[in-house]
Amino acid sequence: MAVEKSNTTVGGVEILKPRTDNREYRMIVLKNLLQVLLISDPDTDKCAASMSVSVGSFSDPQGLEGLAHFLEHMLFYASEKYPEEDSYSKYITEHGGSTNAYTASEETNYHFDVNADCFEEALDRFAQFFIKPLMSADATMREIKAVDSENQKNLLSDGWRIRQLQKHLSKEDHPYHKFSTGNMDTLHVRPQAKGVDTKSELIKFYEEHYSANIMHLVVYGKESLDKIQDLVEGMFQEIQNTNKVVPRFPGQPCTPDHLQILVKAIPIKQGHKLGVSWPVTPSIHHYEEAPSQYLGHLIGHEGEGSLFHALKTLGWATGLSAGEGEWTLDYSFFKVSIDLTDAGHEHMQEILGLLFNYIQLLQQTGVCQWIFDELSAICETKFHYQDKIPAMSYIVDIASNMQIYPTKDWLVGSSLPTKFNPAIVQKVVDELSPSNVRIFWESQKFEGQTDKAEPWYNTAYSLEKITSSTIQEWVQSAPDVHLHLPAPNVFIPTDLSLKDANDKETVPVLLRKTPFSRLWYKPDTMFSKPKAYVKMDFNCPLAVSSPDAAVLTDIFTRLLMDCLNEYAYYAQVAGLYYGVSLSDNGFELTLLGYNHKLRILLETVVGKIANFEVKPDRFAVIKETVTKEYQNYKFRQPYHQAMYYCSLILQDQTWPWTEELDVLSHLEAEDVAKFVPMLLSRTFIECYIAGNVENNEAESMVKHIEDVLFNDPKPICRPLFPSQHLTNRVVKLGEGMKYFYHQDGSNPSDENSALVHYIQVHRDDFAMNIKLQLFGLVAKQATFHQLRTVEQLGYITALAQRNDSGIYGVQFIIQSSVKGPGHIDSRVESLLKNFEGKLYEMSDVDFKSNVTALIDMKLEKHKNLKEESRFYWREIQSGTLKFNRKEAEVAALKQLQKQELIDFFDEYIKVGAARKKSLSIRVYGSQHLKEMASDKDEVPSPSVEIEDIVGFRKSQPLHGSFRGCGQPKL
Repeated sequence: MAVEKSNTTVGGVEILKPRTDNREYRMIVLKNLLQVLLISDPDTDKCAASMSVSVGSFSDPQGLEGLAHFLEHMLFYASEKYPEEDSYSKYITEHGGSTNAYTASEETNYHFDVNADCFEEALDRFAQFFIKPLMSADATMREIKAVDSENQKNLLSDGWRIRQLQKHLSKEDHPYHKFSTGNMDTLHVRPQAKGVDTKSELIKFYEEHYSANIMHLVVYGKESLDKIQDLVEGMFQEIQNTNKVVPRFPGQPCTPDHLQILVKAIPIKQGHKLGVSWPVTPSIHHYEEAPSQYLGHLIGHEGEGSLFHALKTLGWATGLSAGEGEWTLDYSFFKVSIDLTDAGHEHMQEILGLLFNYIQLLQQTGVCQWIFDELSAICETKFHYQDKIPAMSYIVDIASNMQIYPTKDWLVGSSLPTKFNPAIVQKVVDELSPSNVRIFWESQKFEGQTDKAEPWYNTAYSLEKITSSTIQEWVQSAPDVHLHLPAPNVFIPTDLSLKDANDKETVPVLLRKTPFSRLWYKPDTMFSKPKAYVKMDFNCPLAVSSPDAAVLTDIFTRLLMDCLNEYAYYAQVAGLYYGVSLSDNGFELTLLGYNHKLRILLETVVGKIANFEVKPDRFAVIKETVTKEYQNYKFRQPYHQAMYYCSLILQDQTWPWTEELDVLSHLEAEDVAKFVPMLLSRTFIECYIAGNVENNEAESMVKHIEDVLFNDPKPICRPLFPSQHLTNRVVKLGEGMKYFYHQDGSNPSDENSALVHYIQVHRDDFAMNIKLQLFGLVAKQATFHQLRTVEQLGYITALAQRNDSGIYGVQFIIQSSVKGPGHIDSRVESLLKNFEGKLYEMSDVDFKSNVTALIDMKLEKHKNLKEESRFYWREIQSGTLKFNRKEAEVAALKQLQKQELIDFFDEYIKVGAARKKSLSIRVYGSQHLKEMASDKDEVPSPSVEIEDIVGFRKSQPLHGSFRGCGQPKL
């Protein structure tokens, strides 16, 4: 199915853009040779910019590992024109925006978004990064600590560890080999020992590499292209052009010594993984022929006949992905990653044999035109009907594309295979050979069998060479399974027409209500895409009645997904996604994508629920997977642990993971088989259907589900009794009380500690919500600046709103390797004391500016169906049903006086406030464990020390649930 192309002319060059894209584009080149793409979108609420600099960590000087990344951090600090430290981030945050950056191997990308009416000043502040940044000695040392804290966070992450091990096993003189993050050692201790001044090297690196002619800028505005061009020309012409050449690093990272290797590595977490990679011709040189995309599609397929299907049937694997991994213009790796079961770990050689068997199948069958055409059609439809996404996310990718692709493909990149060329694909297939394979095998079972350690993350590993003949033996030992190419994809949409929505509802309407279900319906009046969103929440009282029931419900949802995988994978490839997962009240089914064949998938899933069977072999695999997930809870980041404890303390009907793990160890397949009929026996289905669907279609879908589940002569489901309808209740903390929970970090090897300081404020109420949100907006940057930038407590420092089933509060989240939770908690209190003065002294102008920023944020339109649906679904699920929330809160904001905000702060937030309710969760890393006893002794009174979470929760009053507040009428 061909979709006609849509082009726009940019600087005299045709640029391919989606046919549904109404934005205007223009490419200009400034006199300093900076290439700029301007985008005008009159409908946008946020404006954005992204600057891609064609230099990255590969250019780090020897002995200063992480310098490019460190420079990325430093440019945020200050500039000659705007010398106040952190004023860029402060301005962006206070005007509803966000800012970030990343350092890749050959690129550094800086980006921000902000409310449209503040774009001009934000853009000017951004431009100064690249004109005259300030880098004070004091800031330099503080930001080295921030980089070190960022690295500390990654030290126990298996993803970071295995990636660095792969780099380590490459040529030492190739930049791929380098450590790119940086830490205190590489950026301060070692350079200082050699008499090297890091700050001087930083400035030298900036002057040497940051030249306008190797930068690419994308600016996304609300104004006309001419107005945006005037802004850009006025602000970015001053960036110095020193006529640099984009650094290139020719040559392959791997010599023969680094190929035909089997590496056994010990991960932090439970589980076994197999990573197989080959150096291949970079696809970037043939992106329209898309050799790696074609091969990734086939090797990573999950339908019947695929490699994954074979491994799954044998009980050896739970996941598989394939495709091009790290690449530059000069080298690339094609990677296959397989998550192994315990049984799969024992059959590694046969698994590799099957992988090479599948590659042989691809070599023998040749490159199939129909598969390429199908892939091309799927990609073309995806490109032309892509959802609008946040402006910042959109332009970051485009800025990166500008340094790689010709102008016509800046928007599309490598996402559109259009040229069928079997020889180019065949060349890459031939490169996936036993003679240049790299195998990385991760398992804790290798404990005691390793003799080496990677220097940066201290990952224990062993290395052995393997021969082609050894791999040939594995191929011959592989089980005799019928591997074959996928079938034609029946889920590819052929009807992309838009329905005539007679209903012009701007909010969901209650379309249908029976004793079995309730249907909320919202036609697409905004996005004009042939897509739909379906959410069905199965409210099953049994599901949340005990730890046993919670685990059994989880296993049920996973088994359901598992048995549908071969079939539903085709839908996923074609752009129709589904999921079955746990919800607060039971389990929920979600479908999202092209509406044309959504009904077919929905009916299949519901049919499987109605005729659910437990296969003992699949139960065993799922049980093993879930058990490992629970065992790996203890390796979570300490701040995640603290947030988990906070939820466990506050939310009724939740169970400690340790109890759920205990349940799991005793479960058998027959327990699930007995449980599921009881789970479904009493059910109420809350439904939301939105998008390119007519109201009679939506009703018909729900009626079909009722017929299958409720209206059978022997019904699987029966309606809930009125007394069984579920409510979500939240603990009501006492006014004027401080609550503390102290806990060891669950991983003894983790030095990081964490604090969540939570302040519970009120039950959902428009007038209160806006005061809390305004406080959050005003205090967010002050928190980051003081606790991270000035005091350098830790890389993870945040102030965030919290909403538990309509109960609102605010939380400070900090993770630190340098200070313990007691000290951090005292610094949060100190911050709040200092904030008092700032709030009292706030000028009327600043107050109004903050109110305007929050109004702009609230009036930001939903960009796509998924975003809109999630907003409305939250209202439905929590029972608040305030579909006009944005408008009502904006109306309240327009009436708000500065004194009301001060009174709110004095009453609920400030230190010692009479109605303040705070809860401090303190998680102690190995470095700070010894401080716990004294911290407990020093907690102020009146306070409550929580020793037993569940016991505490049972002893406390609960907030009323919105789900219990009467039912809306049709």
